Amino acid sequence: MSTSAPAKVPAPQEPGGTSAYGALDRFFRISERGSTLPREIRGGFATFFAMAYIIVLNPIILGSAKDMYGNQLDNGQLVTATCVTAAFTTLLMGVIGNVPIALAAGLGVNSVVALQLAPRMAWPDAMGMVVLAGLVVMLLVATGLRERVMNAVPFGLRKAISIGIGLFIMLIGLVDSGFVTRIPDVAQTTVPLQLGGDGHLNGWPVLVFVLGALLTLALIVRKVPGAILISIVATTVLALFINAVATVPSWGLTTPEWPGNPVATPDFGLIGEFSLFGGFDKVGVLTGVLFVFTVLLSCFFDAMGTIMGVSDEAKLTDAQGQMPGINKVLFVDGLAVAAGGASSSSATTAFVESTAGVGEGARTGFANLVTGGLFTLALFLTPVATMVPSQAATPALLAVGFLILAGSVKEIDWADHTIAIPAFITMVMMPFTYSITNGIGMGFITFAVLRLAAGRGREVPVPMYVVSAVFAFYYLMPALGLT
Repeated sequence: MSTSAPAKVPAPQEPGGTSAYGALDRFFRISERGSTLPREIRGGFATFFAMAYIIVLNPIILGSAKDMYGNQLDNGQLVTATCVTAAFTTLLMGVIGNVPIALAAGLGVNSVVALQLAPRMAWPDAMGMVVLAGLVVMLLVATGLRERVMNAVPFGLRKAISIGIGLFIMLIGLVDSGFVTRIPDVAQTTVPLQLGGDGHLNGWPVLVFVLGALLTLALIVRKVPGAILISIVATTVLALFINAVATVPSWGLTTPEWPGNPVATPDFGLIGEFSLFGGFDKVGVLTGVLFVFTVLLSCFFDAMGTIMGVSDEAKLTDAQGQMPGINKVLFVDGLAVAAGGASSSSATTAFVESTAGVGEGARTGFANLVTGGLFTLALFLTPVATMVPSQAATPALLAVGFLILAGSVKEIDWADHTIAIPAFITMVMMPFTYSITNGIGMGFITFAVLRLAAGRGREVPVPMYVVSAVFAFYYLMPALGLT
């Protein structure tokens, strides 16, 4: 007779729990962070659908520009490069950083590459400067300087950055859906935005967005698991139906139409097409350094704001608002910038739309495995991946923006004007200038100036003074003739 102890029976788990995936659970710390495998999977899907527009938009921005020789990048190759880099860096962030922060070609940076760098040099030269910016970011991480800058940010400003991102992504959702639009300059009005396309809510696409937003918010109020993903899928089905039976002049960037051939063959022709120092021969050392600095500044602080905002919303920060293991996340982000240049898809950076997955319950890097896997599938199923219209995905941004705002605004010390005013400027400048970097820069400068004015200059960490001076120089560059 055997005298060994009886085998232990695993404790019952909720459906979809991690008992059968012990190693996976331990590696990603899913249970430890209060999440479950189904939540991580739903979060990964939600993040992908919220940012899948980049597969179409990045090739449009880069493909519409010409370099100094009149050359244009191939659209099909750009789609492949965008998907490959997003998949690789998102998976890397999930495995190494273990955070639900997806990455892809950064909006804003790709415009700098297309409109400022490429016209002055060849495309490989421009992408080489992006690679250099990424290498500098990794150097700053390796020396600990980037982490020191992030840790020097006061708690109130950290919360303001989160709120600013919440307001920013709400505006992104409203604009990308067509719920609000830019008033053309020919209108000769100082009012920049209007309701709908003509001051009124007209057309099927706007109705799809409104119904999607109401459905998302109603499901959140009802605390329905998978609220954001359910809304995206349901609204996409509705958009497909409407597009099939009604005449819709334009859906914007993406038309909800089932593709005749859902499979596409990837073209890897742009991968590795970069010249590390070729741009300096075209524009000179000083201008080349300033170009790299411009890309570096945008990537550095856009990603910093996004990482801080998403990690705070995912409850991955400690009582001081700092995230343990941040150096791994920052290193992967720097590597992503370089990888974007090496693939000719422009600088890759953390995407604020990751908050859609966090809103769905994602708390670990496992959600990134799902998002990265979907970007990998998009290499071959681009027509299907780009079928979801922005009107179906953007309600998620509206809902998540509210959740970020509601959770952070009360934690700012509004009685201390030396923190309240910079916080206010930070949070409003992000949506008003359509830039996370601008919000951070103006908030930092205001914080340093007001603390000095109040006789509390010694309370400002030295890295905050340094970064504020760098931002001041950046904003003065046009006046100094350095752009």
